[in-house]
Amino acid sequence: MAITYNDLYLDLRQKLRLENVEAYTLAAREIVCYAAGKTRQELQRDGRLYVPQDVERRVQELTVRHLAGEPVAYLIGEWSFYGLDLDINESVLIPRIDTEVLAEKTIEFVSKYENARVLDLCAGSGCVGLAVAKHCPDSHVVLGEKSEAALRICRQNTRRCGLMERVIPWQVDALERPSPQLGEFDCIVSNPPYIPNGDIAGLDVSVRDYEPMMALRGGEDGLDFYRAICEKWRDSLRVGGRLLFEVGIGQADDVLRIMRAAGFGDNTITEDTGGVARVVAGTLCDEV
Repeated sequence: MAITYNDLYLDLRQKLRLENVEAYTLAAREIVCYAAGKTRQELQRDGRLYVPQDVERRVQELTVRHLAGEPVAYLIGEWSFYGLDLDINESVLIPRIDTEVLAEKTIEFVSKYENARVLDLCAGSGCVGLAVAKHCPDSHVVLGEKSEAALRICRQNTRRCGLMERVIPWQVDALERPSPQLGEFDCIVSNPPYIPNGDIAGLDVSVRDYEPMMALRGGEDGLDFYRAICEKWRDSLRVGGRLLFEVGIGQADDVLRIMRAAGFGDNTITEDTGGVARVVAGTLCDEV
């Protein structure tokens, strides 16, 4: 029986809702768009047209994979973050709306300065650094990432966003002291691995079985990267520069103590849209 794009989308939306899929409306739209090879605007325009059988079959296949735990972003190979459409695969974390507050607070700081140098450390897909570069048009951003596979995604997204002139992907290890070649920065922003090792097994299957483990494991207490960055990267930040971290649930106070002990003052904690303390920031002071 023939079915229109509108009906296909609505049926899938209902199915995902009954399966308790988070963001089922978004998931249904993205799956149908990808299977049909249409943009969101084209899907809306063509809503009353009948769906070819091969597209319907493709939607069914993708739905089975998603209900088994595979995230939509990995199914379709891209995701949106802070107004940017980015390439995504299993070598990088999927950008989340929780992280947009980290981008927002970084943009708020960087926009006050001309020609600011910004380092996005543990960059993953490059989502935060690219958002900063896009919204602060005279800034210069380094996407620092250890994984070569993730660096390839950083390069792809830098090209996709048209930011090659002001954004440089660079291979670094956040747990080690940086090369002097990197120079000094006005701002360092990081969404590092922060899941305690003992909590990994209890993560949702969509995270535990699909997202890169090296982007999740934060050590025994989840704080290894915060300690290392505050200790080993502070000399890469100019005095008066800002360090901003995304943190996990319940970690804000611990990260705040780590930052203060390393000489970061003027500290702030910012909540995400869900009311969780998500971003901890501080300014590098003259003396520890």
